[in-house]
Amino acid sequence: MSSIRILGPQLINQIAAGEVVERPASVAKELIENSLDAGAGRIEVDLAQGGVKSIRIRDDGAGMSREELPLAVSRHATSKIGSLADLEAVATLGFRGEALPSIASVSRLEIVSRKAGEPHGWRLASDGSDRLGDPEPASAADGTTVEVRDLFYNVPARRKFLRTDKTELGHIEQLVRRMALARPDVALRLAHNGRTLLDLPAQGNAGPAPRLKALLGNGFITNSLDLQAEAVGLRLFGWIARPAFARAQGDMQYFFVNGRLVRDKLVAHAVRQAYRDVLHHSRHPAYVLFLELPPRQVDVNVHPAKQEVRFRESRQVHEFIFRSLHRRVADGAGGMPADAAAAAPGSPPEPFPPSDAGEGRRPIGAPPGRLSLRVDDGRAAYAASFDMQRPGAAPSQSLPPAAASDMDAPPLGFAIGQLHGIYVLSQTADGLVLTDMHAAHERIGYERLKAGLQAGALRRQPLLVPVVVHVSPAEAEIAEARAEELERLGLGIGRIGEANLVVREIPSLLQSADPEQLLRDVLSDLGADGSSERVRDEVNSVLSTMACHGAVRANRRLTLAEMNALLRDMERTERSDQCNHGRPTWIKLSRGELDGLFMRGR
Repeated sequence: MSSIRILGPQLINQIAAGEVVERPASVAKELIENSLDAGAGRIEVDLAQGGVKSIRIRDDGAGMSREELPLAVSRHATSKIGSLADLEAVATLGFRGEALPSIASVSRLEIVSRKAGEPHGWRLASDGSDRLGDPEPASAADGTTVEVRDLFYNVPARRKFLRTDKTELGHIEQLVRRMALARPDVALRLAHNGRTLLDLPAQGNAGPAPRLKALLGNGFITNSLDLQAEAVGLRLFGWIARPAFARAQGDMQYFFVNGRLVRDKLVAHAVRQAYRDVLHHSRHPAYVLFLELPPRQVDVNVHPAKQEVRFRESRQVHEFIFRSLHRRVADGAGGMPADAAAAAPGSPPEPFPPSDAGEGRRPIGAPPGRLSLRVDDGRAAYAASFDMQRPGAAPSQSLPPAAASDMDAPPLGFAIGQLHGIYVLSQTADGLVLTDMHAAHERIGYERLKAGLQAGALRRQPLLVPVVVHVSPAEAEIAEARAEELERLGLGIGRIGEANLVVREIPSLLQSADPEQLLRDVLSDLGADGSSERVRDEVNSVLSTMACHGAVRANRRLTLAEMNALLRDMERTERSDQCNHGRPTWIKLSRGELDGLFMRGR
């Protein structure tokens, strides 16, 4: 083995480049972030051969002086921080002082920059070696132009890992789209081999809609809900797509922390939890969200590419994101917002309506006289609540279809008939609504079951023979430290020895579950995420099945009174536009869409 020696500056920079510069998109990211930190109002990105041959980024930012140019390509030289206190509260996108020297070590780099008010600009070039020339005068507009040519030309092993030009271009285009979403106030243009791919003007009084439409399509705009939430120094805002707009892939998920695009497990977990009751397990929600919090509450210095962050109060951030999204999905999913539903005529339905089904037909595990959701047991169940249809309406009367246009109709309108024994047709003030009665009733029943369950603790079922589970000492410590939390989840756990746990009780609704596997899954969640919704999810799955079996079936003939009562219940129920399996419960056709089908008014 050779003796210890100090590495040369070029090799040090190339080692650093292995962390910062992975592909052309990595170069583009660092340079665009520098332009944004410099206060640019317009950024132009020109590529050749997917960025492998050439990447040129031009901005109209603050620019650099002759003295600053050599420092810009020196390691750990930066204008963004000057002390540990600055690092702990960094608010800029870049701060390490490693990007430009790392890029310069694996490419042919040229920087031309001019500060406002100076008579001319300055040019500095590097050929990938540790020798750097002096800046030379150059003709330039205010701002900075950085050109990177022949990426990895002097590191052949790294160049072999690059993909085709089309693939590398795709990564850069996706990057520019993300930057454009983060900074709608900055104009961005992307060109490849002389052809313009994106040309996005800065958004002024027009608001964010034009840029969202250009980048994500009109479908996202049409199906998105705006979000604004604040609490304890945290602010979350942006747009989340309705569950019906769910994607097969997570390709439309953008989350920014203080303007920085991040991929964070804690955030992803909170979003999944917020959508769990309205989305099929194989689908992914779409969103563009911005989280703002004091810079000292988030550590961005945990990853060389600055794509991961660490929150100092992670549990608080997780809960805030989850609650904000959960509330907005509930408000935006139903026939009317939650606050409007609370003000609707009549009293909200009880969590568990009285049963007229008789003791012999109540669901397994339900208390006597409760949990019955079976409309098909008697039409009186919905006819009795028809008086909530409109002020002054008698419980058994039906509303003439024409009346819906003569008065202020509720969001889902008034029923006018039933189609194929499956769909309820209702007339609104400005169109027609089609409702899948089974799916809608299933959601109503599910939410009532959950509300009733949440009113008390989870009932526990003692095991006839306690189950001993062998775990690691660390898992045993977690179980012992979180014993109260596990008890609230309906799990009675004891510790015997250093690495053995005993399961004595499980939730009564999960009496057929495997106690050992359930405990292991819960401990795995607690170790990875600090919390576990495993038991709650399993219980909700049972409640979902109960609600499905209790919902009105296809080909069941409903009276107008029953149909209208179903619509009113939907308007009072959170997330009622999706059934428990992530399918839509109703769709609406406006007067304009109906007229268009028959070419009326042309």
